[in-house]
Order: sequence, then C-alpha cells, then structure tokens
Amino acid sequence: TLLEGIVATPEQRLSRLPLLTQPEQHLLLEQYNHTARPFPLEQTLPQLFAQQVARTPDAIALLFEQHALSYQELDRRTNQLARYLQRHGVGPASLVGVCVERSLDLLLAVLGILKAGAAYLPLDPAYPRERLALMLDDAQVTVLLSQQLLASVVPAQGEQVIWLDAQWAQIAREQEIPPSLWLSGEDLAYVIYTSGSTGRPKGVMGTHRATLNRLHWMWEQFPFAQQEVCCQKTPLSFVDSIWEMFGPLLRGITSVMLADEQVKDPYRLVSALAEHGITRIVLVPSLLSMIVQTSLDLETHLQQVRYWFSSGEALALELAERFLSRLPQSLLINLYGSSEVAADATCALISSSDGLTSIPLGQPIANTQIYLLDPQGQPVPPGVPGELYIGGAGLARGYLHQPALTAEKFLPHPFVGSGFRTSTPGARLYRTGDLARYLPDGKLEYLGRVDRQVKIRGYRIEVQEIEALLALHPSVQQSVVVARKEASDDQRLIAYVIPKEAAPTATELRTFLKEKVPEYMLPATIVFLPALPLTPNGKIDYLALPEPEREQREQPAARPTTPVEEVLADIWAEVLGLDTIGIFDNFFEMGGHSLLATQVISRVRALFQIELSVVNLFEEPTVAGFAAILVANEAAPGQMTAIANIRLKLKHMSPDEIRRQLRQTKKVRR
Repeated sequence: TLLEGIVATPEQRLSRLPLLTQPEQHLLLEQYNHTARPFPLEQTLPQLFAQQVARTPDAIALLFEQHALSYQELDRRTNQLARYLQRHGVGPASLVGVCVERSLDLLLAVLGILKAGAAYLPLDPAYPRERLALMLDDAQVTVLLSQQLLASVVPAQGEQVIWLDAQWAQIAREQEIPPSLWLSGEDLAYVIYTSGSTGRPKGVMGTHRATLNRLHWMWEQFPFAQQEVCCQKTPLSFVDSIWEMFGPLLRGITSVMLADEQVKDPYRLVSALAEHGITRIVLVPSLLSMIVQTSLDLETHLQQVRYWFSSGEALALELAERFLSRLPQSLLINLYGSSEVAADATCALISSSDGLTSIPLGQPIANTQIYLLDPQGQPVPPGVPGELYIGGAGLARGYLHQPALTAEKFLPHPFVGSGFRTSTPGARLYRTGDLARYLPDGKLEYLGRVDRQVKIRGYRIEVQEIEALLALHPSVQQSVVVARKEASDDQRLIAYVIPKEAAPTATELRTFLKEKVPEYMLPATIVFLPALPLTPNGKIDYLALPEPEREQREQPAARPTTPVEEVLADIWAEVLGLDTIGIFDNFFEMGGHSLLATQVISRVRALFQIELSVVNLFEEPTVAGFAAILVANEAAPGQMTAIANIRLKLKHMSPDEIRRQLRQTKKVRR
C-alpha cells in the first residue's frame, strides 16, 4: 500500500502516504462509523419537558427525603423562576451560575434557567471560595442562584445573587405559565468547568442538540420500563449529572435525589438503592468498587437494579469480574466519553470476562464517529495504537472565552469530501488525548494518554494546573506533579518540589493549595528534592522521579492513650499505607480521601458492630476525635474498650497460639 502511494503521488511527504488498504479504509472510516440515527435536531430540553408534563402531570418527578414534586408542580414553579430570571435580565446567550446544596432547589434552578433561555454553570459549594470566584470571573455570569445558608461560600454579592430560599416568596408572585422562549438545538444548555493545563480551569460549552442526541440514544438502547425508579446522586459539576436529571425526567420516570452522606457511604448507598427500588444507576468505577467490596448480600439487596452504567474512568477487568460474580443478573455497561462530547461517545455491554485482557470501550453510540489517527492525522490500521478523535452530534461548541484552545482541540473534519457518509460540511473532530486501538471484533481498547492528564476517582485532572499553582508559592522554585499507583491499585497525586532557600513545609503547601483547588486535586504526598532528574536533552525525566517515601513528620506523632485509639490508629495506618499514625493527625492531610474513608468505616463497623457513617470521619478526621464518637455511641459502657483489648491481644498472638487459646475456651462467642 505504501509503495502504491509513492508511485501515485511521488511528491507527497512520507508521513502523509496511506497505510490502509481500500477495504480497511471502508471498514474503519465508514463501516465502524455507520451510526446515523434519526433524532429531533431542533428540539430543546424545555420543549421535551413540556411535552412530558402534558402526558403525566400528576406523576412524581422528584423525591428528596420527605419532599416530593409532581411534574405539574415542577412545571409551575420553574415557570415562575424562569420569568423572575428574565425580569433580572436573563435570556438567550445568558449564563447563570448555580451554587446550591443537594435539594429540590437543585432541579428547580437548572430547569428554571433553561426555561428562561439561558445556560447553567454548576458551582460546587464544596469547592474553595477562591476557585468559585475564578470560575465566576471567567464565565461572566448574568445572575447567580444560591441559598442563604451558603452565603459564606458564594463569592458574588449584591443584586447579582438570587437566594432561592429567602426570595422564593417574591419568585412565587410570577405567573405560572411558561415564558416566551426562542431556542434552537444549537443554543447552549450548560457550561461545565474542568481542570485546565494552563493553571486555570476551562469551561466546556454543551448544547441542547448534543445532550438530546445522547439522551435519545440511551432511550432507544436501554428503554425505560413502566414503574422504573432512578436516582440523582452526581454533583452538577460532572457531566453525568445531565443524564441522571433529564434521562428519567423527560420520560415520566420518578427520580430519587440521594443525600451526600448516603452517596459517600457504600452501606448507606446500598440501603438507599434497596429502599427506593432504584432500577438503574450511573457511577464511576471507584464507587462501583466500594459497593462490590461491601460484605452485604448484594444479589438480595439490589436485585431490582437492572442497569449499572460505569463511566468517568477506566473500568478495570478485575472489578468487572467481581461485579459479574456478585450481581450476575444485572447488566454492566461501560461508557466512555467526556464533557466535550455530552458525556458519552462509546458503549460496551459487559456480560462476561471470558477471553478479555481488558475491558473494551466498545463502539460509537448513535450519530457519533470514532477515528484513531497517527501524529500526522492519518488513520492507523486495525490493532495499531492511535490517538482517539470523536466526531458527530455530541460535540460541544468549544471552550468558553478560549478560541485558541477550542481551535487546538476541535479540529476541522479531515475526511469531509472523501465520499464517506459520516462526513458533513463544517464538521469537526474533538481530539481527546486518549490512546486506543481496534480489536479484531471492531471494539475499541483503551491504552492510556498521550499527555499528562490523569483520572483519579472519576475526576479529570490536568497536573499542570497544580504545578502552576504551586509555582505561585514564594518558597517554591519548581515542581512536578504525577499520579502513581500504589499497592492497593489506588492512584494518588504526588508532588515533587524544589524549594527555594526558605523551604516550606508540606503542611504549608497543602494549606496553600487547599484555598485554590478542590479536595481531589490535593497531592497525597509532597516530596522535596534538591533538583529534578533530567534527560540528556534537558527535559524532565518523569521515569527517573524517585519512589515517594512518606512525608517526614513535622512533629512527633502523638501515641494512643486508650485501647480504642490504638486499634483505630492501626486501622488508619493500614488503610493509608503508613507505619504509624498519631492520634491528632488529620486523616485527609495524611493522604486519605473519601474512598479510603469508606474502608475505615467498613473495618470499624465489622470490628465494633456499630453503625457509623463516612460523614462522621469527615467531622472528626483524627483518631482521638473519632474514638470519642465511637465511645459516645457504644451500646454499653466499656464495650468498645473490651473489644479493642481483644483485638490488641490477638494482634500479638501467632495463629497457633490463637488456636490453642480457642481449644482451652469452652464457650466461644463469635
């Protein structure tokens, strides 16, 4: 093929000559991408919601704790909010911020904004105030919707802020009929910020058309049955939240909004799914792993959960195998995509792990095309790694106020005019930065990244952003941030720092970053080096970075003073991979995060037979504080101490000694 190309166009650069035969070109560029499906190009989310209200006005749209909203009530209240927003200058091309805690107000705010003709910008109340201010400044929102209980969190003040709780009496004076609205499928529906490699987050502009293409594909591929129940648990700042909200809502299906403490605790999450009869759920693999690791009888508790959609990060083969063994009657669907493509671009149904060496990404969804290209933009043959590019109806408009970055990531479609049915004049391809290859059966296999972007617990992180922020610290000369897998297969961020003469402490740097980035972007370990290793041509040699040792303590560790504290310190040290831990050390500052917190709670539950939540660990993140919670909640005085003493005694006995002790005991209580 290469020689034929040379003869046909001898003046062509070698890198531009074809490697594919004509049958391979047809297979990769056309047959694999023959995904065209009809869907309403010009419809919008408010239009489809209005149609559903007419069909099921009295059906329950959303449940949260003891509160419920019918379709008719949700329609009435969001019409009032939309009119109130329009009165405050909101309309088409407007962007409205949403900083609201999980509650009915969340859906009211989003739907009200869309009905006003605007797009919504999620602002997570858990983010640092400085980051929220940066996003608001970059987005230049028209209005910000929030709640007065978040007044200390919200950076904006004055008339720009509408407090949904305090001002609802004024909002409720508006007419209940829908406002006048002129929207098309190409109008913006949302702007979601993701980590940016320049040191600032970037806003992805998603359209109604892109969102509805994804929704229509899901409705067609995995249709709802009558009486299904869905759950809404994903923060608005994740693009998966759009499917969670609107997938059921636009089909007359009831959704249950779960509280944060339920989502953070796998035992409570399983209990909530069972209690509400949830039939399908979308979750990141790290959360799926927490569920399948519980000691609960999942097949009994979750027999009604038919569909499990995994997305946000790579699904490990071992995790899929554990899921299939514990929930054999359920369907596991692996989704791949990003905010730039309305959440999902490919899908693979995982029914068995037989013959698999990894979990495939699957094949493109409706009206979506996938191309694997080499560095010169040429298609690679089957089995050969290439960078993954995505085209089709799901593409975002680009990045807010960043035309150069948009042009870099959203490229003109290179195959327009080549005769392939998948091409449309003016079409673009999104350059993902992911490496993949085609397997013999036509499915895609994920191979890694071409850049330094990482995924940790479902969060997309550009490590250059953390490096740029560390460089702002007056005592930092240079830094490098990487993600490393630990023995537990858990990925953690490691920061390597070259200090200036007045060297900072790890605590100082972590405190400095905590004011600027969310918790998931904080390095678990900070390593100080005299210099960074370099390659012969002077670039940073990432492979030569030393294995991180745990940070040196700035103060001696405070030893446990009670048996309960001693047992808890052992559990924490084991979960965190530390030799020892002081009773006043902060769990999260020592490298802990929400998923490791669930492991601590699980072990404490199993040992002490007491019902505690992950929220308790967030409230009391030290051994001393958490031990006090345990003792305060014990069924009988001294119970915890007695159990801890048994645990400590067993810790220092060999298996033979334990067996000998059991033989000497006439009564053994499990």
